[in-house]
Formats: sequence, C-alpha cells, structure tokens
Amino acid sequence: MQRRTRALPSLAYAVVAVALLPLGFLLWQAAQLDLSHWQGLWSARIPQLFLNTLSLATWVSLGSLLLGVSTAWWVARREFVGKTVAIWLMVLPLAIPAYVFAHIYSTISPVFYGLGGAAFVLTLASFSYVFLMVRAGLALHSRHIDDAARIAGVPGWQRFFLINIPLLRPALAAGVAIVILHVLSDFGAVSMLRVQTFTLAIYNQMSGRFDYQGAAGLSMVLVLLSLTFLIVERFFRRQQRYFSKQGAGAGRLQRARGWELVMIWAWIGVIAAFALGVPLVWMVHWSWEAVLGGSLDARFWAYTRNSFSVAVLAAAVALIAALPVALYHARRRTFASAAALQATSVGFVLPGPVIALGVLLAVLAFAGPFYGTLVVLVGALAVRFLPLSVQVQEAALQQITPSIEQAGRSLGAGPIENLVRVVLPMMRGGFAAALVLVFIDALKELPATLLLRPVGFDTLPIRIWIEASEEMLEVAAPAALMLVIASVPAIWLMLRQTR
Repeated sequence: MQRRTRALPSLAYAVVAVALLPLGFLLWQAAQLDLSHWQGLWSARIPQLFLNTLSLATWVSLGSLLLGVSTAWWVARREFVGKTVAIWLMVLPLAIPAYVFAHIYSTISPVFYGLGGAAFVLTLASFSYVFLMVRAGLALHSRHIDDAARIAGVPGWQRFFLINIPLLRPALAAGVAIVILHVLSDFGAVSMLRVQTFTLAIYNQMSGRFDYQGAAGLSMVLVLLSLTFLIVERFFRRQQRYFSKQGAGAGRLQRARGWELVMIWAWIGVIAAFALGVPLVWMVHWSWEAVLGGSLDARFWAYTRNSFSVAVLAAAVALIAALPVALYHARRRTFASAAALQATSVGFVLPGPVIALGVLLAVLAFAGPFYGTLVVLVGALAVRFLPLSVQVQEAALQQITPSIEQAGRSLGAGPIENLVRVVLPMMRGGFAAALVLVFIDALKELPATLLLRPVGFDTLPIRIWIEASEEMLEVAAPAALMLVIASVPAIWLMLRQTR
C-alpha cells in the first residue's frame, strides 16, 4: 500500500521534471553568456524589442477591453432577439489563428503592416477571451445591485463605471492577462506584419544566426516579462474579491427594444464583420478558387494528415502526462502538490519559440539521435499545452464526490482498481475536453512546429506561413479554412460548459 501511495507523487514529479526541462536548459544556456554579449544584446536589440513588445501588448489589451467588455455587457445584462447568435459571433474568432488574420488583412491593404496593423489584427484575434471572462464574471454577480441603483435614479453610464467595473476587476485582470500572454507569445502575425518583437527576434537568432546563447538570453527576458504580468494579475485578483448574498445571476434581465436593440446589433455586427465576416469570405472565396484550379491535390491532404496526426499525438501525450499531476493535487492538497500543479504551467509562460529552443537544447545535450524527428516535435507540443490538460482534468476531479471513491474502497476495491473502475470513467467528460482543447491548440501552433519539424514534414500552419510569404493566396486559404473548421468543436464544447 505504501508503494502505491508513493507512486502517485513520483509520477507527478517526473512529469514536472520533464515540463521544466526546457526552462532549465534556457537558464543554463543564458548563464553562459558573458558580460560583453549581454551588453551587445542590450545596446543593439533589447530596448527596441522591449518597447515594441510592450507597446503592442498595451494597445491590444486596450482594444480587447473595449470590444470584449462592451459586447459582454450587452449579452449578460440584456435579453434580445438573436442573443445566442451574438454569443457565437463573439466567440468564433477564437477559431481563426492570429497569423491567418494577419495574412488576410495584409493582402487587403498594406496599411496593416507595422505596429498599428499588428495591434488591430491581434485585437480581433484576442478580444473573445475578455468577452468570455467578463460574461462569466457578470453571470456570477447579482443583478439586484444594478437594479437598485437604477431604481434610485443612477444613470446607466455611472452604474457601469461605478458599480459594475469594480465588481469585474478580477475578470478583467484575468482576461487582460490571457490577452497579454498571447501577444507576448505571438510569432506568425508579427512576422507577417513585420513588427520586431521578442518572439520574432528569438526565431531569427536561432534560424538565421544559429546563435542559441543569444536566443536564450532574449528568451529569458521574455520569460521574465511574462512572469511579471502573471504575478501582477494573480496579486490583483487576490486583492479584489467580491461576493453576493443574493446568488449568482439573481434578478430579471431587462429586454432590449427600439434604439437600444439597434445599437446592440450595430455594434456586434461591426465587430463580427471584421473579426469573422471578412476572414470567412476571404477563406471561402479563395478555397473555392483552389478547388476549381485543382490545388487541393495529394500534397494538401498530406499537410492535413500531418497536422492532425501531430495534434492527436500531442493531445494524447498531454492527456496521459497530466493525469498523475491532477490526481496528486486533487487527492492530497498539500504544498508539494500545489507546487507541482503550478510548475506544469510553464507552458503558459514560455512562448512557442522559447519552448522550441529549450527542447532543442535538451535534445542536443541528451538525445542527439532524436534530433529532427517527430518525437521531439510531439514532446514539445505536449509540454507547451500540458497546463491546459492539467487544469481541465483537475477541475473534473473536483466534481467527483469523495464519498463515491470511499464507497468503492469499502466494497474491497484497491487504489488501482478504484481508479480504473470508478474515477476514470467519471472523468470521461474532462478527458474529452482536455483532448479537444489541446488538439485544437496543437493544430494551430506555428513557431514550435516550424523550428522542430522533421525535414520535409509540412503542416497546415507551416504551409499558411510559407504561402503567405510567397503571396500564393489560393494555396493558403484552404489550409486556413481547414484549421477553422477543426476548431469549431472546441468552441462548441467551451460554450456548452459555460452555459
């Protein structure tokens, strides 16, 4: 029994060790930089990269707040015709990768090149995270407070800024943190729109100059920047907690009529036109042209097969690796289990190029024969999206009543039998959610795949990136449309869970 008890934390620590391996090698490589090399990076690159990256993150955060908060408010606080359609219109942009937005809008007009265009594109790709967070936050707070203020004669804009915004600070902090982390980790959009940020500089340092130490140094600056945002967000959320005695979502929704209904659909319609309408029209049009021109040949379906196979393998590895970590924390609830859970979140902090660099350094040091194989790529994607699988499984375990497991043990089932016959079957929903979400993110991942793929192994994101650089629109569009179609089930599952 004691051996079985020790097996779970041992497995969890083994997963944590593998997850932290890329970060450890980055630290080791960066530590070998001498002072002159650091001075060269600082004087030549870091200040401008820092300014560009921070400016981009700031503008995208402000744009996402404007779009996400305004639309979430209408959806959560008003009842109106077509509300379900409006929710889908605000969430479906998550299915379109940022580099697809960049490719589409850069072909429409060269005005989108540069920092302003990148901010516009990344806002369209990111505002849905704020929408989801704020909508969930509004659903958790009683509407009686807002109703009481309205009855007392407080104008609508004062109720919004003086009552609802303070209540939404935790949700706003979480949404902005997710947006900023996505901006810091973006590679495809900034490379297509020619904006020098840390991720693009790291990629160029690796692929163009083969300067792994310099790339590791830039990576550590980016990691510190990401950690700073995460720490500030966590602190802000802990300092701001609000509870309602009336119950979540109490009170009747006010029905939108007349000009208010027109305003709601006008605003949602404008956002949906740029974030969903234009990309879909572009993808469908050029995909149809590709079909008529015979571009959907065996090579395209080979790219699709490669993408799906890598994403399925990465999702399966992440699912299996996350289970001992989630079980350990859900069943022990100790400081060590919490530390293991947080340590696996390194994939949220390390962008794709940084993960790829860390994995590459580890492989060159310990597993040279595996360099350039599919094993390395799948492993890197599994580490990149392991936090997603851990969080989903841990949440699923929290929904299982401990008395059910205790009943199984009282009937003579041992820990392993109880796990296989009781716990795992009850986690099927969590397993499905983890598989789908990791699959979709791995399917769209560009920089790690670009740096670690085997020779001649192209995927849909890589073909989009290559064809976009060569202005071959009819070839890039079907690949982009395929990614969107594959992402819709994940969006549906997410909306189903938050209903």
